Amino acid sequence: MPHLDGATGVRAINKQLSEAADAAVKRAPKPIPNPAAARPRFRHKVLFSSFVLGVVAPTVLAVVYLYLIAADQYASKVGFTVHSEDMSSAGALLGGLSMLTQSSSSDAEVIYEFIQSRTLVERINRKIDLAKVFSRPAFDPVFTYDTDGTIEDLVDYWQRMVRISYASNSGLIEVETRAFSREDALAIAREIVAESTAVINEMSAIAREDATRYAREELAVAIERLKQAREERTRFRSKTRLIDPAADVQGQMGLMTSLEQQLAQAYIDLNLTLETSSGDDPRVSQSRRRIDVIQTLIEQEKSKFGMGDTENPDVESSEDYPTLMAEYERLSVDVEYANSAYLAAMASLDSAKAEAQRQSRYLASYTTPSMAEASTYPQRGLIAGLTAVFLTLAWSICVLIFYSLRDRR
Repeated sequence: MPHLDGATGVRAINKQLSEAADAAVKRAPKPIPNPAAARPRFRHKVLFSSFVLGVVAPTVLAVVYLYLIAADQYASKVGFTVHSEDMSSAGALLGGLSMLTQSSSSDAEVIYEFIQSRTLVERINRKIDLAKVFSRPAFDPVFTYDTDGTIEDLVDYWQRMVRISYASNSGLIEVETRAFSREDALAIAREIVAESTAVINEMSAIAREDATRYAREELAVAIERLKQAREERTRFRSKTRLIDPAADVQGQMGLMTSLEQQLAQAYIDLNLTLETSSGDDPRVSQSRRRIDVIQTLIEQEKSKFGMGDTENPDVESSEDYPTLMAEYERLSVDVEYANSAYLAAMASLDSAKAEAQRQSRYLASYTTPSMAEASTYPQRGLIAGLTAVFLTLAWSICVLIFYSLRDRR
């Protein structure tokens, strides 16, 4: 039995030593692989091929196209602003005519939208064959215009070839026109300025026409009012047979003064006759009849001024001078007011006509169209660089997505 126990102990010790050796082997660091022995795997070849096909090849093709096929483009720049002139004259102030135009940035905004509109493209296309101008290179399908396109396609291509910048705070507009020849770029820039000027002139003409039309309408109303006032005064004179009631009143007052003097003299003669003769003297009765006639005439004259016996039916109330004077003064005031309104309307119309002969709104160019000496477009280096950058970014994103999906497996 002791012998058996010794053999068992030896086996147990050997087992423990074996387990310790295995544990030591597991804890020992793994040997570093030799880089020279590493070989590219299939996925590495796929990534490299995708980089060549997705980044390098398109970039090379873009460079070849830009430098060997793409046609040169020439640019012509023009800068202008819409100037509004505030005009006021003495005639305008007299006639009550307000200023025809006011400075506003809305005019520049209208021109800014007009340059990008289909209307301008159609107007210039009638003068310059834009489809022919934009398709002159023999072979450049990327940067040239397809002559089979519609007007909508031409407008879209126009916005590519015509760049416009607008400063809202100052109202300055800068336009850059591109074409495949210096002359075409310059011609397009000049046509843009001409058509923009025509639009501004149309806007000014409408404003001036409105002002002139309003002045003519006011003048027609003033003429009709003056005509009616004068006709009413003429009818009054025909009815009363008085050309100037004021002058007639002066004559009537002189007549009353003369009658009162005659009445006083008649009383004096009567008193003298009574002192030197008897009561049945015919001179006394004649003097009294003369006094009665003079008094009757005086009463009639006084009744014309509203001072006589209004209860006397023999007195004609239609010849009451205060009533006639009041009516005549009213008619005279109407005529004077209508005449003043007529003069003001005439001054307003004259002022409107004078302003209509002036150009109140116009384009003020601070940069005139000039012919380019060298081509500046297409920007070959910039386009090639951006192509390479964006293709590289797209390829990198695709690679990251591939490895993220692979690591999840």
